[in-house]
Amino acid sequence: MRRTSRSALPVSAVDRPPAEEASLWPTLHKLGPYLWQYKWRVIFALACLVGAKLANVSVPLIFKQMIDSLSGSEQALALPVLLLILYGCLRFSTSLFTELREILFARVTQRAVRRIALEAFRHLHELSLRFHLQRQTGGVSRDIERGSRSISNLISYTLYSILPTVVEISLVLVVLLANYDAAFVLITLLSLIAYVLFTIKVSNWRIAIRRRVNDADSAANTRAIDSLLNYETVKYFNNEEYEARRYDQQMVDWEDAATRSQISLSWLNLGQQIIIALGVTAMMWLAAAGVVDGRLTIGDLVLVNAFLIQLYMPLNFLGVIYREIRQALTDIERMFALLAVNREIADAPAATVLAPGPVEVRFSAVDFSYEANRQILHGVDFTIPAGHTVAVVGESGSGKSTLARLLYRFYDISAGSICLNGTDLRQLTQASLRTAIGIVPQDTVLFNDTLFYNIQYGRPTASRDQVLAAAEAAQLAGFIDILPDGYETRVGERGLKLSGGEKQRVAIARALLKNPPVLIFDEATSALDSRTEKAIQSSLDSAARGRTTLVIAHRLSTIMQADQILVMDGGRIVERGTHTQLLEAGGVYTQMWSLQQQEESGERL
Repeated sequence: MRRTSRSALPVSAVDRPPAEEASLWPTLHKLGPYLWQYKWRVIFALACLVGAKLANVSVPLIFKQMIDSLSGSEQALALPVLLLILYGCLRFSTSLFTELREILFARVTQRAVRRIALEAFRHLHELSLRFHLQRQTGGVSRDIERGSRSISNLISYTLYSILPTVVEISLVLVVLLANYDAAFVLITLLSLIAYVLFTIKVSNWRIAIRRRVNDADSAANTRAIDSLLNYETVKYFNNEEYEARRYDQQMVDWEDAATRSQISLSWLNLGQQIIIALGVTAMMWLAAAGVVDGRLTIGDLVLVNAFLIQLYMPLNFLGVIYREIRQALTDIERMFALLAVNREIADAPAATVLAPGPVEVRFSAVDFSYEANRQILHGVDFTIPAGHTVAVVGESGSGKSTLARLLYRFYDISAGSICLNGTDLRQLTQASLRTAIGIVPQDTVLFNDTLFYNIQYGRPTASRDQVLAAAEAAQLAGFIDILPDGYETRVGERGLKLSGGEKQRVAIARALLKNPPVLIFDEATSALDSRTEKAIQSSLDSAARGRTTLVIAHRLSTIMQADQILVMDGGRIVERGTHTQLLEAGGVYTQMWSLQQQEESGERL
């Protein structure tokens, strides 16, 4: 039997565990709690398994009695009839118990796969933004896909292939030892040991080849997904052939590794068949010699032959099972590696829920670094009173958007504190913190679904009328009304079917629908034209009224009414005050204002 597989281990930000860690029993131990939820099903299924094997081993014994009785006097004609009936019942019992086992255990396997896949999915969403900025989407998706599929395979192979094989071999050896010469048992045991040792040794050698196939397949898959996600960029630079060549380079590696894997598999199969052939020949020689000498009957010869056939099938299958289990473990280790990734951001043991109502935000001497050798924020200190608006301006890279990420607790600060209503946000549950904050990000990414779905995502329980009202407030309703499918229009992957301004208006509608006490506008109108910006600005001002609002802005004309404006440079607040106060100070803000006024005058000309 030959099997080939293109399943692979993804290349991701998570380091691969060493090969020796992918062992059977620790993995089964991790799976145990998921299976034990249905313990009675498991117990009954195992009972059916043993019953099936007892019936299967009894069949050759009945067959021997039939042969011996037929070779005797004709007066014993009634005996073979009864034996035939028993023979048929045992044959049916084997299939009956096997199918009952599958029926009982089907729910157990599928539920375990579902729960583990869901746990991995949830865990990925709980990992920090730092992890997701480093990961490769194609690789992580393959982790979950192959890991889930391999869990099902591992459970089936281990509990319903290895165990039945061991039970059947044990029963056959007992029968041979009780009824025949010890040489039969010795030859059987030697064949088994030689087969198992050869299979394990060669299969372990093939693991390195398997890993190379996996790595090459994952690299090709990641390369393809990355290229397709950046379809527009590929087209901009006319690089279709360049991308095809890069993809083919990865596929060449996969082709070489897969070829080696198939050739090594053929050598493994050939070696296994040699061992089995030698064992079968020796057993039949002994049995035939016994018949010639008169020590054994024709029925004994048939019994030994039947046992050899029954042993041959599970023994041959045992080699396949071992290879499949090793491959499944190789795939599952990546999924468990993901589950083992430490959550950088986690709720404190005694974390409290942020109470509903108005929220005051206070940054106190906040330092922050994405990397140890590159500090982003230096002693940032400001307060947004409940219901007030604070705007932050500055050059690109000055740390403006980092403030929003820290307020959302995508990262933990290096020093200082960020407090909401006097409580450090690290002492609040992340769920209550993020429920209280709505954001319109600079780069809006939408789900590959309908406009209605993407707007309603801000509050999945919102009614249709509330969704339509939010779209109206974001100046989006007019655009949607002229679309053939209206709110059911699909936006494409990452919203590529919409313009930048349309995507940003969807984000605004989503934030308005969420209706939180704290709002963050991270350059929320940067992708809009001047006319649309002015139309939406009134909606943003209305939405911000009575809420604690942090506005990160590029166009200074959009934040003139802010209660306080912070000017950042190099991760520090260098100026603060109202629009009028900052203009009168004649500092950095005044220079920025003058420059933007000149640019707008040039655009009007």
